[in-house]
Amino acid sequence: MAKTIKEINEKIKNGKAVVVTAEEIIDIVAEKGVTAAAKEVDVVTTGTFGPMCSSSAYFNFGHTKPRIKIGGGTCTMNNVPAYTGLAAVDVIMGATACQEGDPRNSVFPGTFRYGGAHVIEDLVAGKSVVLKASGYGTDCYPRKELETEIKLKDMNEAVLFNPRNCYQNYNVAVNLSDKVIYTYMGTLRPRLANANYCSAGQLSPLMNDPCYKTIGIGTRIFLGGGEGYVVWQGTQHNPNVKRGDNDVPQVPSGTLAVMGDLKTMSSDWLRGASFTGYGVSLTVGIGVPIPILDEGILKHTAVKDEDIVAQVVDYSVSYPQVKPGSLGEVTYAELKTGSITVQGKKVQTGAMSSYSKARKIAELLRERIFAKEFYLTEAVSPIPSVGSDVSLKLLNEKPLKHKA
Repeated sequence: MAKTIKEINEKIKNGKAVVVTAEEIIDIVAEKGVTAAAKEVDVVTTGTFGPMCSSSAYFNFGHTKPRIKIGGGTCTMNNVPAYTGLAAVDVIMGATACQEGDPRNSVFPGTFRYGGAHVIEDLVAGKSVVLKASGYGTDCYPRKELETEIKLKDMNEAVLFNPRNCYQNYNVAVNLSDKVIYTYMGTLRPRLANANYCSAGQLSPLMNDPCYKTIGIGTRIFLGGGEGYVVWQGTQHNPNVKRGDNDVPQVPSGTLAVMGDLKTMSSDWLRGASFTGYGVSLTVGIGVPIPILDEGILKHTAVKDEDIVAQVVDYSVSYPQVKPGSLGEVTYAELKTGSITVQGKKVQTGAMSSYSKARKIAELLRERIFAKEFYLTEAVSPIPSVGSDVSLKLLNEKPLKHKA
């Protein structure tokens, strides 16, 4: 019998909802079957915790006396530049922005120890950051320079806004060349010495709702330790891909754009990261509740690591040349054993994301639902489950036109 989100929320309110994690539902289905499990379970909680470069925060600092127009001027926080092309005291701090004057060398030109992600982490941790700003001066905004210390609590608004998070499956990165390469998938040693992957697999939100039956615009989520919402499909959202059993994508597929009040979040679940030879990223914790409205949705949440296939890709030729092709497929169950076989060679694996943290997020989300602190929301509009891959085409396939 089908359920509704309204009915599930009423059960949450009355303390009668059955909520389990995406790990636990696997054993429940194995023991009781899909039909019985769908009747019994109301919500399945998911989680992921990994680097998500397409992340940012926007801030409104409040006005100074006399007022300053930072918009169109300059702004840094702890010497990390923020984007100022907005209003007088609105700025955006990108997670991958790099600190001005951060020591680095010619061997690792992309190595920054501190960046926008660390500013976000420090603010959420309650620390002060040094705010420096300049404006060109107007009659209504005469001040031209500002330097002060500021904390998150001092700001009018502080909002985490991430255009692309929760990638639905991703590559396993290896290096077939004779030299070490430094990538957003970490350091890849030569001649297939290691293989890096980045997903929570069976706990990952979009693996548990691969066709976006419940996750849509307006879905309330666990974000960075606080609450947030899905606000759109993410950039590079590409759902029109090859799918395996149980509708699981076998290549990088969908993404989510998410946002939430930064003042409610925790530095336990928003962490700055620095990658040798690449740059800075923000490690983000996200958990999405999946309401069990019918058997089909329940079946998707019972996905197991052995059901999820990822492509092994040689990053020494795929970046920057971007030559398509896979060196084969492996399951997440194989990846989590610590080694896989590629071209007949046993290769050590390493996870860029934390499965233990993902598990903790799913558990925390369940606890909040049990405590009646977190209710489910109806999506106001669906996330596209089919579409084209236009967003993934390269610019040099359709050159930009420039006037002389």
